[in-house]
Amino acid sequence: MSRTDILSEIKKAETEADAKVEKAEADRKIAVAEARRDSVKRIQDAEAEMRSNHESTIDAEQRVLDEKRSELLAVGEKDAKAIEKSSAKKVKKVNDFLIEEFERTINVTS
Repeated sequence: MSRTDILSEIKKAETEADAKVEKAEADRKIAVAEARRDSVKRIQDAEAEMRSNHESTIDAEQRVLDEKRSELLAVGEKDAKAIEKSSAKKVKKVNDFLIEEFERTINVTS
C-alpha cells in the first residue's frame, strides 16, 4: 500500500468515526428526550394515582362521618321527642299551677 492509499484509508476511517460520533450524539439526544418524557409521564401518573387515592380516602372518611352524623341525629331526634313528650305532660301541670296561684292571689286580694 502506498502512502496515498494509507492516508485515504485514514481519512475514510476518520469520516466514518465522525459519522458514528454524530449518530451517537443524535441517539443520545433522542434517548435523553425520551427519558425526560418518560419521567414526566411517570410523575404525572404518580400524581394522578396520589390524587385518586387521596380522593378515595376522603370519600371513605366522608361516608364514615355521614354514618356517624346520621346516628347522632337519630339519637338527638329520639331524645328531643322524649323531652317533648315529657314536657307536654309537665306543661299541663305548670299551667294548672299558675292558674291556681293566680286565682289564689285574686282570692286573697278580694
